[in-house]
Order: sequence, then C-alpha cells, then structure tokens
Amino acid sequence: MKVSKVLALMPNAARARLEPYFEAMEILQEVKDPRVMKSLGPAGVRGLLLQRGKQGVPTRIKAHHSAYFDWTYPSDFPEMLDLYRRAKDSQWNAETDLDWRTSVDPMSPEVNILPAEFLNYEALRDAGVRLDGAEKKRLTADIVSWMLSQFLHGEQGALFAAAQVTEAVQFFDGKLYGATQVVDEARHVEVFHRYLDAKLNKLYQINDNLFVIIDALMSDARWDMKFLGMQIMVEGLALGAFGMLYKMTEEPLLRDLLRRVIQDEARHVHYGVLALREHIRNELSESERREREDWCFEVSLLMRNRFVAYEVYEEWFSGLMNREQWRTVVYSSPGLEAFRRVMFRRLVPNLREIGLLSDRIRPHYARVGLAKYFEGPAALELTGDGMIHELETSPRFSSKPPESPGMPTVMEL
Repeated sequence: MKVSKVLALMPNAARARLEPYFEAMEILQEVKDPRVMKSLGPAGVRGLLLQRGKQGVPTRIKAHHSAYFDWTYPSDFPEMLDLYRRAKDSQWNAETDLDWRTSVDPMSPEVNILPAEFLNYEALRDAGVRLDGAEKKRLTADIVSWMLSQFLHGEQGALFAAAQVTEAVQFFDGKLYGATQVVDEARHVEVFHRYLDAKLNKLYQINDNLFVIIDALMSDARWDMKFLGMQIMVEGLALGAFGMLYKMTEEPLLRDLLRRVIQDEARHVHYGVLALREHIRNELSESERREREDWCFEVSLLMRNRFVAYEVYEEWFSGLMNREQWRTVVYSSPGLEAFRRVMFRRLVPNLREIGLLSDRIRPHYARVGLAKYFEGPAALELTGDGMIHELETSPRFSSKPPESPGMPTVMEL
C-alpha cells in the first residue's frame, strides 16, 4: 500500500505528526546509487528526520577537506583571472548603495510585493480554507518572507562553502576570484537579513531540504563536490529564483537589492562552470562522473521540494488541511510554478556544459518535467547585465495555468 493511502487512514492529529517523517523516508529511498546515499544519507537523516536546522541552536558540521597551497603563485587560468578583475570592479556597499529609507508595506494596495494571483486561492477554498482580502495580503507577505529567509540561509551556506572552496581549489587564479565571492556572499547575508529584519519583520527557519544540501556540502572532503553543489546547484537555482522575484515584485528596494545580487550570482555560476568543465570531462573516471551526475539529479529533486513552503503551511494551515492538500495549493499556484520553471532553466544547461547531462541521465530529468531546458544557454553565455536586460524586456508575470497538470507529489517522486 502506498504511503499516501496509509496516511489517509490515520486520524488528522496522528497524520500531521507522522507525515513529515514518511515524506523524508520516501525522499531518501529515492536515492538508488549507494555512493550518492553515502554522500547525502547522513545529511538527510540530520536534516529531514532530526530537523537539526530547526532546533533553535547553532549547528556544528564537521568539515573534511584539504587546503591546497601553491607557493609559486602562478597565473594559471586566464578566464578566472578575468573574472577576478571583473569582480573587483563590481563591488558594492550594502549600507550606502541601497536606499534603506524606502518604506516597505506588504499590505499596501498600491505597491504589490507579489502579484495578487501569485497563489491559487481557489485551491485553498477547495481545501476548506477561505481568506478575506487582508488575510490574502498577509499570506502573500509571509510567502515573500519565507522565500527571502531561504535565500538568506542559502547565502550563509554559500559564504562558508566559498571560504572552503577558496582553500581547496587547485587553480591559483581561482583562489583570487574565490576571495571576492566570499565578500559577495557576506554582503548577500547582510542585505537579505536587513531586509527581513527591518522591512518585513519576519524570519522563517531553514527548510529541511536546503539544510540537507548545505550539510552534505560542508562535510564533503572533495573540492569538486563543493564546487558542484554550491556553485552549480545552489547558486544556479538561486540565480533563477532571484530573477523571477525581481520580475514579479513592484517593491523598489527589493528590486534594487535583487538586481545587485543577480549581478554577483551570475559571476559565481560562471566561476563554477569554468572550474568544473575540464575537470569533469577529462580528469574523472566514468564511474566518478556517473556518481556526480546521479548526485546532481537527487539534489535537483531536493531543491524542487524546497519550494513546497511547509514552514508557511505549519504556521497558517496545520490542523485546517493536511500536507497533501497544501502541496496541491503550491503545485497549482501560478507564481510558485513560475519559480520552479525559471530556477531549472538556469541550472540544467550548466549541467550540460560541464558534462553531467549524458544520454543516460536525461530520461530521469525528462520524467520530472525538465527536458525543456536541455538546450538552453549556459552560464558562459550569460552576464549579469544580459540577465537583467532579459528580465526587463520579457513579458511580465502571467497568471495562466501551469504548463503541466502540476508537479508530482513527494510520494510520487
């Protein structure tokens, strides 16, 4: 019997307590490659089952990697050296370059922090939940707070991972560039936290799936896995998400903040593609390459599940509807569907560029609806300015129904 059917037979109170653990076990059981399980499994237990990110205390993660010193200081990677020069020229000051005097009111009828049609309120009504106009505004504001909170948590992970990568990377020009990324990530932590604290007055805990990925990356000893996980997976998906939120919001301070962050993140993903392209194609064995290919697919599923926003569900709707009904709301909401679509639009082409989108793995991405991105432009073809121009000139957000009947539930992955 499927887990969803077992849960349906339980009283609501018991179902609410047990459903998160059943979902966690289902996600971990999806990992078929034992080497991927070795990498993700311990982090999955700590994040999904023990929920270490939500215990209200600092998390200690043991880091295992070798620092790579080169006492000859070679200029060994011209493209990375050019990226380093561009990064130095593009630094900005979060305190003085953003207008923090801007008044931000998520309840304002004149300036929508997200479009009114971002969520599927009809699906909420079908689940027995009716919201008035003010409640819809507050829920939308909380969705923004939740998204920005996950961005903030991801940026803290990126800050620590960038420091590790700078130690471990085996190109000296890469170390010079990596130092600028550490500064970038610190600035991103600063601006997202200040916006949440001073403008939205709300911070959500880290999503369990995001915790798993950060935990796995911080504790992995392999330098290329740190690059792959943070520069390609987390930063690539975040770049797409930042772009969509930039396009959707009318709030001027948030738009300015995101515009600057997008410029930085475009360089970060470019850095990851440069560092990994030749390494994966020419220096790894076929077995090692397949392991990383499978790992990326599993992480893609975790990142997609990240946008189910259970933290908002638990605050607003626990006891009013079950998690399956909430997933129906999320998967049928035009705004969140657009987020998923654009996030993977940025990620999948980069996997192709570095050699991790072989004919063997493509059917798996196609099965979960990501085949449409196989031939898209990779990071080396994109710049921050180009991305902003594309966002400014492409059609605005539309509330049309999702392209597919909806993303599969966790139980179907």
